[in-house]
Amino acid sequence: MNTRVRFILIAIAVIALAYCVVYQHFYACVYILGAIGYLIWSEYREGTVFLATQAFHKQDYDKVKKLLDQIKNPDTLRKGRRNFYEFMKGNLALKENNIEEAEYHFQLASRLPWRKDHEKAMVLINLANINLRKKDYERVATYLSVTEKLKLTERQKSIIQKIQKEIDNHK
Repeated sequence: MNTRVRFILIAIAVIALAYCVVYQHFYACVYILGAIGYLIWSEYREGTVFLATQAFHKQDYDKVKKLLDQIKNPDTLRKGRRNFYEFMKGNLALKENNIEEAEYHFQLASRLPWRKDHEKAMVLINLANINLRKKDYERVATYLSVTEKLKLTERQKSIIQKIQKEIDNHK
């Protein structure tokens, strides 16, 4: 859920909490306080990354940008969300042809934990492509060597082969 919906739910919960206090339903107060606590926690630790991920898969990049901009301090996101946040920010920067910003976000994403090897491989492949554009072939080879240790999809393997051919052409 996005920030606006969370704040609306918190406002409703505060009204319900006031009702429960006035009519002395103290057990309900505990549950309502727990719900408010969860909504506040999820705002800072989860943010709108999940919604942005769904929009990213649908290639609705304007919506992705709006949802990611709602996150004021990405440092508070938990690692399982921060990696996708940085990955999507890097892709948005690539779409805007801002190579330096894209590299910054992909570098951050590469340092965060990923559940699946092919997800981390996409980050490394993007870093390799960025450095290929910059003609920094040594760094490209370094990123590709890291991907060799990961389980890759067939598509990723073919992309890496193309990048490797580019490196071989420039030796």
